[in-house]
Parts: sequence; C-alpha cells; structure tokens
Amino acid sequence: MENELLVAEKAVREAMGLCRVVQAGIVPSVLEKADRSPVTIADFGSQALVCRSLAESFPDDPVVGEEDAAKLRQPEQAEFLDRVTRVLASQGVTAGGDTVCDWIDRGDGVPCDRFWTLDPIDGTKGFLRGGQYAVALALIVAGRVEVAVLGCPGLGVVDGDGLVFSAIRGAGTRVSPASEPDDSRPVSVSDCTDVTRARLCESVESGHSAHDRSSVIAESLGLQSESVRMDSQAKYATVADGGAEMYLRLPVDASYQEKIWDHAAGSLVVTESGGTVSDTFGVPLDFSQGRTLQKNAGVVVSNGLLHEQIVAAVVASGTIRDHDDGH
Repeated sequence: MENELLVAEKAVREAMGLCRVVQAGIVPSVLEKADRSPVTIADFGSQALVCRSLAESFPDDPVVGEEDAAKLRQPEQAEFLDRVTRVLASQGVTAGGDTVCDWIDRGDGVPCDRFWTLDPIDGTKGFLRGGQYAVALALIVAGRVEVAVLGCPGLGVVDGDGLVFSAIRGAGTRVSPASEPDDSRPVSVSDCTDVTRARLCESVESGHSAHDRSSVIAESLGLQSESVRMDSQAKYATVADGGAEMYLRLPVDASYQEKIWDHAAGSLVVTESGGTVSDTFGVPLDFSQGRTLQKNAGVVVSNGLLHEQIVAAVVASGTIRDHDDGH
C-alpha cells in the first residue's frame, strides 16, 4: 500500500494548497451575506485535483464522495465553473470545463470491494470562518480502511501550511508539515489513564452532535477541562496526536446515519496512533455497508486507555436513542 499512500498524500497536499488560496480570498462581506460560493469553489476544485490524481494512478478504483458535477454542467453555472477552472489553473492544472467536470464526477462512484472515499472539504463552516477544516481521503478494501490521509490546513505551527496525517493499516500513523513531506514523525495518542483529566473534543456545530448530551456525559465522567470545539476530522487528528483524549459525535436523532467519508480517514489515523474508535455502543465502525455507517450509531474516539469508561458513560447516560438494529 506504499504506492497508494504516496499518491494519496500528494493529491491531498495539492488540494490543501488550492483550499488555502481560496480561503485567503474570503473577505468579511462574504461572511455577512452567508455567501457559500468560496467553499463551493474550493470543494469542487479540491475534488477535481484528488480525483484527477487517483484516475491517473488507479484508473479502475471508484471514488465515493458527496459531490458530483451535475449542477456545474448546467449552462447557467458557466461563470461558476469558470471560477473553478481558474483556481485550478492557479495551482498549475489547466483544463477545460468539461474535463474538470469529468474529474469531479469520478467522485460519484459506488462502493465495491476496493474504492476510495473523499471529503474534499470536511468542515465547510470552519473553512468559511477561518477555523479548522480537513481534506480527507481513505482507501477501503473489503470493508476495511487500509490507507488514510488527513490534511488539516489549520493545525500545527502558527505560520505554517498545516499538517498532513498519513496511515497504513498495521504500519502506524505519521504526520508532516504540508509543505515539507519529507519531515515526518510518528504519531501517538496521549497516555492519560485518569479520565477526570481527559480533554474532550467535539463539533462546533450543534447540528452535528448533541452538545447537551456531551455535557451530561462529561459531568458523569468528572471531566475537569472545558471541551475543545473544532470543525472537521481535525478532531480525529487532535486525539491521534495527543492533543485530546476523547471525541464524541452523538446522534442528534435516531434515524441519522454517519457518512463514510466523514470518518474513514480519521478512524485509521487514530487507531494506527494507538487509539480506539467505535460507535456509542462500543461496536467497531463498519465500512462495508455502502455510503453510510448504517450499522453504527454515532462515534466515540479515544486514546484507547479510557475507551471502556467513556463508552460505559455514554451508554449509562441514556441519551442515545437506539437505532432499530438490535442494540
């Protein structure tokens, strides 16, 4: 899987560069008008770059993601498509609109025995407000995540370009600066065994996770620290690198099914750093069920040492309404 990892890393670094260019152009008026066009341009541009790279190296591998180019192909979207092609050109990738749409449409694949899953910008609101977001890419083979790359432009050194977390199943996780791929180091979770000292990472947006439920669980565990709220799979990276001991994503309603691209890359990055990832019942995440984690309810991420205590607190809190799957 070394070649797969190299291709994935290069693609994610390119996508991060494009996203930074677009994010740098966001002015206050964009936020005042709730204008989502910058993140949409970056979303499409990031997906185009990653799918282009994967198509060159692994033409038979489908890519499963959230976006397709159907809207971009509509005549009234010609100006918007032109903005996407221009931002790609700024990154040295010159192509016509049809070619760009073809690249993007590669992300509309169907899960099979071997496929990639991509979130070209995970944490769109974080992207718009200058907070955390991620470019998340993972290779799933026979229902297991085998390779993961998580690009986090907002993590790491103050003046840097962010960090890239890379993992191969069985070979550990490494992290490197986005601009210095050869300067990598191994990643390991925190060795904290006192749950009251654990730091909790959770979503900024309350629509993504039930914050009131988290606070009940935090109180029952006796957590002494304020929770750290950030967008995107940067939370997985933070737990993997020892910056927090736990991350809870609790279902806001019983019918919601988590999307595989929101968790595939992050889950391998954490487990290969020595941590544990499960659903809220302690069941491992099942990536063999198509585009969603339909056999799982929510997500619990930890440094591993505290996992049983955390899951027990989640279950005991009685705040998770069961999915109709026998739990």
